[in-house]
Amino acid sequence: MLCLFLSEILIGQTTATNLQNTLTFEEYLGYVKMHHPLMKQAELTLKMGEANLLKSRGGFDPKIEVDYDRKKFKDTEYYDQLNATFKLPTWYGIEFKANFEENSGQFLNPSLTVPEDGLYSAGVSFSLAQGLLINERMATLKQARFFKEQTKADRDLLVNNLLFEASQAYFNWIEATNEQTIYQNFLDNATTRLKAIERSVETGDKAAIDITEARIILQTRQLNLEAATLKKQKAVLAASNFIWLNDIPMEIESTISPSLPSIETLETSLLIDGITNIEMVLATHPKLKSLDAKIESLHVARSLKRNKLLPKLDLQYNFLSQDYDQLNNFNTANYKAFVNFSIPLFLRKERGDVQLATLKINDVSFERKSTNLALKNKIEATQAEIVSLEKQTLLIDSIVTDYIALVNAEERKFSLGESSLFLINSREQKLIDAQLKENKLQVKNLYATANLYNALGIVEPILTN
Repeated sequence: MLCLFLSEILIGQTTATNLQNTLTFEEYLGYVKMHHPLMKQAELTLKMGEANLLKSRGGFDPKIEVDYDRKKFKDTEYYDQLNATFKLPTWYGIEFKANFEENSGQFLNPSLTVPEDGLYSAGVSFSLAQGLLINERMATLKQARFFKEQTKADRDLLVNNLLFEASQAYFNWIEATNEQTIYQNFLDNATTRLKAIERSVETGDKAAIDITEARIILQTRQLNLEAATLKKQKAVLAASNFIWLNDIPMEIESTISPSLPSIETLETSLLIDGITNIEMVLATHPKLKSLDAKIESLHVARSLKRNKLLPKLDLQYNFLSQDYDQLNNFNTANYKAFVNFSIPLFLRKERGDVQLATLKINDVSFERKSTNLALKNKIEATQAEIVSLEKQTLLIDSIVTDYIALVNAEERKFSLGESSLFLINSREQKLIDAQLKENKLQVKNLYATANLYNALGIVEPILTN
């Protein structure tokens, strides 16, 4: 893995008035959209659907067939057969055919005897029952169209989940960075306080035991900072998983810091600002669209199974002429015809196939209903969570402000000899807990907004270079 100095490459355009060595959420997400391999893999998913559709259309391609068979032994020509055919399949199981046949030989089958210059024919073959309204070629093409829609929806889901996971990694990075900063600040306070107490003990103003208590607090802060530093290192590596450049994975430098985005910025980056009509969004949700396409494809499969309950009646008629320029003059006296009729007596296999196809449709239909309800409830729950977290954030901000005032007041009292080191440490620990909770609530608010983006299934544009 290569290290990337993101401050130079990712935010090289930052002006002097901006914060240096900072990777904003918009820049981070932009790089994920532009370079992450899964974004390119998402496009491959869509291309698979397009390729499958192209393949199914091949069932209606015109075809040229040439058969040549000859046998010669001891200067005797047993037979010499040439059969060239041009076939043109059409939508409703009708196939047009033009044929040239030239046969000769001493032991030729009499039914294959044709004029000396060959025999031309033009005709049509079709099914009157099974295979008329729907057949394998028609079903395959219809299902391929639905499969293309399904792959597009799956592509959108893949992109949505990728950006959601990338956002979570960035938010974890923010939380770990803020937590490290909190412990670093209070470690500095503990270091300064220990030095001050050591001077006071030397002058006789404080008892020597106060040094022990101050040293314990300092070591506790060091322990907390070390744990927070490890947490940040893990968060940086997790966020680095989503940073790529020209198919090369990058590692975020330890000197780079994340920037806490505002909710408005986050909503704009995730394209969820201004969304109010949840029903309309659900109607175009990629998960539901994927299930809808799957259901439609199963309906086509069931129609094909039902069609096979009908008898099989295939007809073929070919107009014959020894001159190709006479093909325009239809003559019913010269023809070759074929009729084939068959039907199973009990149709147990066909009826079983129809029942299985119906059960599959019902299964996916139930899944769609369940998914629709789950998505709707998840969206409503996330919206309620966002509202609650906004209220909690306001409360914790006020609590932190009050705790800061208490700690400052306790320090002034301590400097005047009216308080104790124990009380200062107790006030300070509560302030630490409040700031850590404030940090978690800020990140929870970001999480909730990203969860809403994921639940809505917002489709992100592909920005691959």
